[in-house]
Order: sequence, then structure tokens, then C-alpha cells
Amino acid sequence: MIGKLWSKLDDAERRLRRSFGMDIESKSGRRWAKLHYHVFDHAFLRSFWTNFDEIGPGVYRSNQPTTGRFETYAEMGVKTIINLRGEDKYSYYLFEKETCDRLGMKLIDIKMWARMATKKARILEAIEAIRTSEKPLIFHCKSGADRTGLMGAVYKLVFEDATVDEARKQLGLRYIHLKQTATGIQDYILDVYEARLNLEKISFEDWIRHEYVGKQLQKGFDEKIKPAQLAKQLMTDAA
Repeated sequence: MIGKLWSKLDDAERRLRRSFGMDIESKSGRRWAKLHYHVFDHAFLRSFWTNFDEIGPGVYRSNQPTTGRFETYAEMGVKTIINLRGEDKYSYYLFEKETCDRLGMKLIDIKMWARMATKKARILEAIEAIRTSEKPLIFHCKSGADRTGLMGAVYKLVFEDATVDEARKQLGLRYIHLKQTATGIQDYILDVYEARLNLEKISFEDWIRHEYVGKQLQKGFDEKIKPAQLAKQLMTDAA
């Protein structure tokens, strides 16, 4: 009974959230979009809670910045914003794009997921964006915990040759990442890569490029397959 009621409330909230917030051009549309931004995207919380951290020279991570925070970052000299939520038609993205255009910061949109294994192509796209973009740069998702946490770990593994244990620090309670929930898929990706290293040395980028299969990682996480078993299977399949 409670489950059904919660499901109905969740559906109603989703329908309302998707019913407006797509217009920032007209005066009335912009007012509604700001309401949408603060109520449904929780922007009011991110005025003081930033999840901001420097993780490498000229490389920062954060949650979804507000307009005021984008202005602060521009004053810091930030040149590139990598948005791990992807391009969207709703308020948060419309305000982000408008602000980045006004401030002259390059905006790169790459769609990743917090509760699902991201596609190989998008992880590689994010790696290449970090490699080639003008710095300083910031990458962010909504809360700056899960998608951003994974990319923080990826940065450490690819660009700093960090150990998996060092990279795992990017996915932790410090950033409000909860391993015990569906977002634990991000940790599982690192667990499988670590198990793969126990079989044979391979760089993280090469593992993503040649062996990583998002659907199989997700299936392994959902079915609680041991990382060592999945790592061996992916290695065999790629041979």
C-alpha cells in the first residue's frame, strides 16, 4: 500500500517537473524556469553547498554550479566546463549554457548516469575532453558525488597514474557518494578494473577502450557477480 502510494507520488512529481522550465526567453517563462531550477533541481542548496575540490593542476570537480558560482569560476580563470549531465531542454541546462556563453567559457556536454554504468564511448569522450580542453577546467554533474566522482577517479588513473585505492578516494562520503545504493555501480567499475590488474597489467584507458562493456558491468553489479569473475570474462571476450 505504502509502496503504491509512493510510486504514484513519484509519478506525479515527475509529470509536474517535466511540464515546465523549458523557456528562459520570455519574462514569465524565465520566472517559471527559475522556480523550476530551485525547486526541482535543488539549486537553492547549491548556493552554499558546492562539493568543489581541486583534484589536479587546473582540474576541479563540483556539483551543478549556480550562475553566481559560474561568475566566480570565470574570475578564477576557468576556461572549460564539462557537464556530465548532458545537454537538456530544462532550466538547469538553459541557465548553464546562457551563463557560459556570456562569460566566454567553453561548455562540453557529455551524458553520464549516476545509477547506471555509463557507455564506453562517453567515458572515452570525457577522457579526451580533459586531455584536450583548455585549462583550468571544471567537471560537474548534479550533486558532484557519483558521475563526478567516477570522473575524478578516471582522472587520477589516466592522468596521474594513481593506484585504484588512490582513485577510490574520489568516490567517498566526503563528496556525499553512497556506495551502498544504486550509485555503487561507480565503485563496482573500479573494483572490476582492480581485479583485472590482478590478472595482467593494463592501463585504465586501454581497459575502457578494449574490454569495458557498460551493459555487462551493470548486469554484474545488479546480479552481484564477483569483480574477479567479471574481469576475467571481459578479458576473455575481448581476446
